Amino acid sequence: MENTALILIDFQNDYFGDIKDAKFILNKTMEASKNAGKLLKAFRANKGKIIHIQHESLDKEAPFFLKGSNGSQIHKSVHPLKNEKIIIKNQVNAFLETSLEEELRGSNIQNIIICGAMSHMCVTSATRAASDLKYNCTVVNDACATLNLEFKGQIIKAEQVHASSMSALGFAFAKILSTEETIKIL
Repeated sequence: MENTALILIDFQNDYFGDIKDAKFILNKTMEASKNAGKLLKAFRANKGKIIHIQHESLDKEAPFFLKGSNGSQIHKSVHPLKNEKIIIKNQVNAFLETSLEEELRGSNIQNIIICGAMSHMCVTSATRAASDLKYNCTVVNDACATLNLEFKGQIIKAEQVHASSMSALGFAFAKILSTEETIKIL
C-alpha cells in the first residue's frame, strides 16, 4: 500500500440526484460513490495515500461545476478528511496544469487506483495520462459513473458508454477490477 494511491475523480454535487439543483445528474452516481466509500474506508484504515480531484469550471457559462457553487463541492458520501489532498482541476485531464504528478512522484507512488466520474471523460483521460506517465493503473469499474450519450441521433445507454470505456481502458491502459476485487489486493 505504501506505493499505491487512491484517486477519486469528480465525485461532486452536480452529478448527484440527492442534491437540490444538481446540474448534471449521472446514471448510478450514488452506487458508484458507495463503492468509492468502501475504497476510502480501506485506504483510511491502512493509512494509504488518498487524493480527491475536484473540477472547477472557470467559464461562467459552464453548465455545471461552476467555481464556488454548491454543485462543484465534493459530495458528502466521499467527503475528504482534513489530511487528504484535494487537487483542483480546470480541464478534463486531472494531470493537465495541476500538481497531481508532483504529488504522486513526491510520495513515491507507482500504483494508482482510480474511481469517479465520468467514466468516458475524466476517468478515461486521467487513466490514459497516468499510464503514459508509467504508473500502474487500476480502474474500479463499479466505483465509476457516466450518463447516456447521443451519436448521430442514436441514444447510447450509460451502461454501454461505461462498458465501452472500461473495455478500452482494460485493453492497454489499466487493470479493471470491482471494488471487492480491489480491496482484496490492497
